[in-house]
Amino acid sequence: MTPILTITLNPALDVSTSVPEVVPETKLRCAAPLIDPGGGGVNVARAIAHLGGRASALVALGGHNGARLRALLHLEGIDVVPFDTPGETRQSLAVTDESQGVQYRFVLPGPVWDDTLLARFRTRLSGSVPTGGLVVLSGSQPPGVPDTFPQTVARAVEMHEARLLVDTSGPSLMRLRQGGLGAHHILRLDGAESELLAGVPLPDRAALTGFAQSLVDDGVAGMVILAMGPKGSVLVSGKGAWHAVTPLVPVRSKVGAGDSFVGAFCLALSRQQSLPQALSMGVAAASAAVMSDGTALCLRDDVEELLGQVTLTQL
Repeated sequence: MTPILTITLNPALDVSTSVPEVVPETKLRCAAPLIDPGGGGVNVARAIAHLGGRASALVALGGHNGARLRALLHLEGIDVVPFDTPGETRQSLAVTDESQGVQYRFVLPGPVWDDTLLARFRTRLSGSVPTGGLVVLSGSQPPGVPDTFPQTVARAVEMHEARLLVDTSGPSLMRLRQGGLGAHHILRLDGAESELLAGVPLPDRAALTGFAQSLVDDGVAGMVILAMGPKGSVLVSGKGAWHAVTPLVPVRSKVGAGDSFVGAFCLALSRQQSLPQALSMGVAAASAAVMSDGTALCLRDDVEELLGQVTLTQL
C-alpha cells in the first residue's frame, strides 16, 4: 500500500442524538448521545480503517476535547500524529427530529490560529508527509488560517514527491480557481461547492463534466471529482472521464458521505487500482455512509455489497 496521511486543522468531537420533535422554547429530552471523533481528515482516516486499510492522521488538538478525541482515534486503531494547539478542540452537534425524519447540524468554530502557530504547523507537516505517498487535506479551516493554505500544503507535498487530494470549501476553495493546486494533485467538490466555484448552475452530468474539464484544462488540478449526491460522482483527468453511481439506498444520515468517498477512493489508489475502480469504490462508500445512523461512516460489508451494483460509464 502507498502510505496515506490525512490532515485536519479543525477537528471536532461529533455528538449525535435524536428527539421526538424539535420545537422552540421548551426543553427537548434527547436520546443517549453517540460521540465520535470528527473533522474531514479524521473521518477520511476512520473510513480507511473501516475498509481494512491504514492511514496516519495529522490532527490539531487542544484541551480536554482534544485529548478525548485523540483517545477515541486510538481506540479505532488510527495512527495519530498530534499537533498541539491552544484552546479547546471544538464540538459539533447533530440532532434528528424523529417526527419529520430530518437532521439539524450545529457546527461550532475552532480555535483561532496565528502566524506563529501556522509556522509551527508547516514544520510539523514537512516532517510528516510520507515520501511518494497520498496526502488528504479535508474539512474546514479554523479562523486565522489563510485562504491560500491548500496551495501551501501542495508545495510541501511536492517536496516529498507525494500527491495531494483537497476537499475544502469557502474562501479557500475560491482561491483555488486563481492559484490552483498543480498538475499532480486532486480536487474534490460536492454539488453546492461546484456551483459556487462555477458561478452558474450545473443542472446535469454534462454540465458538471464540462466544468470539471475546464478546471483540469486551467491547471487548477490534474484530476477533478464532482459529487452529485444520489446521482453519483464524475471524475475528469488527463487519462479520461468517468461517471459512477449506485442504486438508490435508504438515507438515515448524510453526515460523513463525502469523507467516506474520499477514504475509499484514496484506499483504492493506494492499492494501485485504476481510476475507474477508485471512483466506483468511492461512490459505494458514500452510499454506504448515508445508510448509517448519526455521524457513523461507511461499513465494510455495505461497501462491498454496493460495489457490485455500481454503474460505471466512460464519458
